[in-house]
Amino acid sequence: MTTIGIIGSGNIGSSVARAAIAHDYDVVIANSRGPESLQDLIAELGPRAAAATVADAAQAGDLVLVAIPLKAIGALPPEPFDGKIVMDANNYYPQRDGQITELDDESTTSSELLQRQLPGAKVVKAFNHIMSAEILSTASAAGTPGRRALIVAGDDQEAKDAVARFIDTIGFDVVDIGKLSEGWRIQRDTPGYVGRLDAAGLRQAVESAKRYRDM
Repeated sequence: MTTIGIIGSGNIGSSVARAAIAHDYDVVIANSRGPESLQDLIAELGPRAAAATVADAAQAGDLVLVAIPLKAIGALPPEPFDGKIVMDANNYYPQRDGQITELDDESTTSSELLQRQLPGAKVVKAFNHIMSAEILSTASAAGTPGRRALIVAGDDQEAKDAVARFIDTIGFDVVDIGKLSEGWRIQRDTPGYVGRLDAAGLRQAVESAKRYRDM
């Protein structure tokens, strides 16, 4: 059975962990404070969860979720992520992350910055446009009318397909929006961001997104 490595034990990381365990995945969770700080969460999640260092969680995961503030990605060690499929849940919030010139002038995207930090990984943008509580509360079985959809974006099709299978398993349809550089279409303040949309609605929202400079 697939193991999900989770870097970041905040709202998104812990919600994805709960969803994964509910569908019979194992999870290995890490944060910046060390495994000992995660004992309460591990006790809540049960025997399918384990705490680890960042390096060990990355190495343990068949899929690895990075759900930490964007300003912290520079601290991630690249080597443990080599060859891994990395799901990037980051968003750029200047009030939290500080001003990042490349994102302010839209010459790159937040997920491309993570790919630069982890050059040996296969980064797939995912889980950045859903409120954490809704990862559990809005999930539904495949074929449910109006089933909520989430995006994937990335430069490796097999990696995107693997992430899409995971997203489908835990309760959501998937819309592939293309390369990692297209991730701006679902960043904060775009029509699809945190909207509860089915696949058709999400495609329309993504297609109608505008660059900040054009808004």
